[in-house]
Amino acid sequence: MTPYETARNLVQLLLKGEQTPPPELIREKVRMALSMLGGQGLAEGVEEEALIRDLETLYSIWMSQGKILEDKQDHIPWLPDRKAEINWDFWDRYRRYLEEEKGWSPVTVDRLEQLTDSILERLEEPQRPGDWSRRGMVVGQVQSGKTSNYTGLICKAVDAGYKLIIVLAGLHNSLRSQTQLRLDEGFLGWDSQNNRAFDTGNRFIGAGLIPTGKQLRALPVTSSAEKGDFSKKIADQCGAAPGGADPILMIVKKNKTVLNNLMKWALNWADADPQLGRKVVRSSPLLIIDDEADNASVNTKEVRLDDTGIPREEQDSTAINKLIRQLLHSFEKTAYVGYTATPFANIFIHPQVRTSEHGEDLFPRHFIVNLPAPSNYVGPVQVFGLDSDSAADLESVSGLDIVRIVEDQDEWMPTRHKKEHVPPYLPASLKEAIRAFILSCAVRLWRGQTTAHNSMLVHVTRFTAVQELVNQLVKNELTSLQRRLRYGEGNALNQVFSEFECLWNTDFIPTSRSIVGTDLQPAGTIPTWNDISPLLHQVAARIQVKKINGTAKDILDYWGSPNGLNVIAIGGDKLSRGLTLEGLSVSYYLRASKMYDTLMQMGRWFGYRPSYLDLCRLYTTDELVEWYQHITVASEELRKEFDYMANMSATPEEFGLKVRTHPSGLIITGANKMRNGTVMQLSFAGTISETYLFYKDENIIRRNLRATENLILGLGIYSVEKNNFIWKQVPGSKIVDFLTNYRSHSNARLANTRSLVDYIQAQFKQNELTSWTIALISKNKAENKYTIAGLEVGLTYRKNDDDPSLLEYRLPKSRLLNPPDEMLDFPPSVQEEIISITKDRRKEAGKPESKSKTPDGKVIREKRNPRNGLLLLYPLDPKAINAEIPIVGFGISFPSSHSAKSVEYKVNNIYWEQEFLDSYEN
Repeated sequence: MTPYETARNLVQLLLKGEQTPPPELIREKVRMALSMLGGQGLAEGVEEEALIRDLETLYSIWMSQGKILEDKQDHIPWLPDRKAEINWDFWDRYRRYLEEEKGWSPVTVDRLEQLTDSILERLEEPQRPGDWSRRGMVVGQVQSGKTSNYTGLICKAVDAGYKLIIVLAGLHNSLRSQTQLRLDEGFLGWDSQNNRAFDTGNRFIGAGLIPTGKQLRALPVTSSAEKGDFSKKIADQCGAAPGGADPILMIVKKNKTVLNNLMKWALNWADADPQLGRKVVRSSPLLIIDDEADNASVNTKEVRLDDTGIPREEQDSTAINKLIRQLLHSFEKTAYVGYTATPFANIFIHPQVRTSEHGEDLFPRHFIVNLPAPSNYVGPVQVFGLDSDSAADLESVSGLDIVRIVEDQDEWMPTRHKKEHVPPYLPASLKEAIRAFILSCAVRLWRGQTTAHNSMLVHVTRFTAVQELVNQLVKNELTSLQRRLRYGEGNALNQVFSEFECLWNTDFIPTSRSIVGTDLQPAGTIPTWNDISPLLHQVAARIQVKKINGTAKDILDYWGSPNGLNVIAIGGDKLSRGLTLEGLSVSYYLRASKMYDTLMQMGRWFGYRPSYLDLCRLYTTDELVEWYQHITVASEELRKEFDYMANMSATPEEFGLKVRTHPSGLIITGANKMRNGTVMQLSFAGTISETYLFYKDENIIRRNLRATENLILGLGIYSVEKNNFIWKQVPGSKIVDFLTNYRSHSNARLANTRSLVDYIQAQFKQNELTSWTIALISKNKAENKYTIAGLEVGLTYRKNDDDPSLLEYRLPKSRLLNPPDEMLDFPPSVQEEIISITKDRRKEAGKPESKSKTPDGKVIREKRNPRNGLLLLYPLDPKAINAEIPIVGFGISFPSSHSAKSVEYKVNNIYWEQEFLDSYEN
């Protein structure tokens, strides 16, 4: 531990019990700690002001409450009654480890304690008699601390009496080994690679170094070694027995052979149960933690239904799904908790699948917990920004200035290259990224982060043969830079320093100025070029280049590098799931994938970057940035839906149905869902449907204008409000006729007119959507006007966001509507009420107060009577695409409904293959 870390930990100890200490108290305790340490010669090199800024940042972190969906059926509440009598030995030690060694703020640790309590209490009491089973899921952001959460849950579950803990940790040795190391540190307390059994002579690590006055015993049947996965032979040699005196910990891969062996071991301890007709392990409560639960655990085979729509008894399942279920089915008392950042495949599991051999499927039918990310988390919204979207109650967020667009990759690494591809050279963008990494390492060293790990990610191909060639090219470039920084080559020393200085002045200085001092990096000093240049050779000389191909050796030996590891990691798929690169600052990412979960999981650059966020860079293509922005909106919208349904006390099954029928579900889950079948069920209740993609074909544009004119000519008397033409109490049949005659773009999946007609007609039978308001939007100060059905209309201008050479017209941000237009059919008093409720919800969500009067679209649709729909017609200025006549777009605001019917959506598989199949990798 460095003098700085020692000082920081001592100040935190002096501030113990203070949730949000004022600045003057922090300053007082810092001076006290430095005085105490200085007397012992332990404060050398510790800057008082830097330490104060660091601690002020730490204590300013906040974290909102987690939202929970649950089904309390068959559950017996237990934790509140037993909490005082349980000895929380493992948890108390882990809590102290996070505070005293990892430097977590008290607020963050307190929230972790509350969240893990809320998960534990939704499992059954381990001593509960009889046969019981719980299924749940915890959803967090990518790289946001899910491992810390389930480590805390494991500590508490063992304290409460769970006897067998199995963690399913990915598909590769590297991730399994990394997970084992983390649980060795956080739960076990010693290095399982050196010794399986508890012994006072063990090499204690992590939480094991926290003095407790007790011997906390557990039996790790697996270890962090290369061949440390589950072995029945080793389990027998260890004397591992379910229900024994010591709790058992196993970290296993999702591998058919491993899980089969685990099943055989478990069944050795099982007794035949004539009543159940199978062998069952009794009196040993089992907790399975499924890390990355959407990967390999989900059964992707088609569910066979009977004539009534109920799953048949016999179902075909994928191997891993079958074995996980069989393992759970072989124990009398079980709890299964899946952890993931991309939960939609899990939500699409059919909740009623159950077979006699394998038991029920893994749908999280009892609870889903949505983990909040702390305020210092840097996720997709922070990196890529977010456009305001009133339909989904999303506010505009500016992305950080850390993304650098790569434009020179096509010849070097073509998108659809084969495994035989030979990259001929390193592109200038990758050379720049390597230099940016060296500068980042130098600044962190200058800032006193002397033992910090520094990582760079290069992820450009899935083929290991091509990775090897990239690895060699990067090594050659790094070796050249190391040599030139040390010796120079004639005038090359001046030249190489000039290259670094140019990058420093044009990139690092302006970016650091834009980030340092913000909420994500409140503290930090920006050095000068003269501060940094003498350190370049020192940090470059320490950098290693490593390939990551999935073996335990590839996890990078951060734990064995107490002085910090500086590494450029080159890999492919093995980097995309769960594997953490410590101190990741620079990422170079070219992989083309349009799969939601693949893209999100490859985002290793998300997470926490304390005091070095300004040094982080993501080099990628503009196409990938656009896709990340697209899926970030869809993901945030469904998270909002989760929170909304949690407030309504909905169950996981009700949420699952909502997601499966939500139009945005097409974006997020489309690929997996479309692969298994061509029909989805959709409900538009409480949503906004708008056209944002149009054909440029003149005949189609004219057809849609004619459909609009025919509609208006048949409406009769109108009023003019704020320059817009308004018709009220229009029969729903008129809307159906208009949509039938209007041709939407085949790829505008959220505004498919056939689906909209089907839905509206289904609601007619519920006596809903029978009376409509229609608004023809006319801009008051429009540059151009056009006469439609005898009415002079000011045309709305929306620029074309697509390549002009394409045959389609795409609106920016995929939005047509002006948000306030959605409530124009309400009287002013109701509009004010909607704005007021919007502000109240912002406050409840812990968001800062806003003067904006942009309404929450969800509130608008809640206020709308189920009988009333709103159709907004936007004639768009043809100047945007050099057309002759206006392009008519429409938006429909559907009211919320408790009796909404779902309609079939027939997926265009040709479109899916074009969009996804080339880039999809199993």
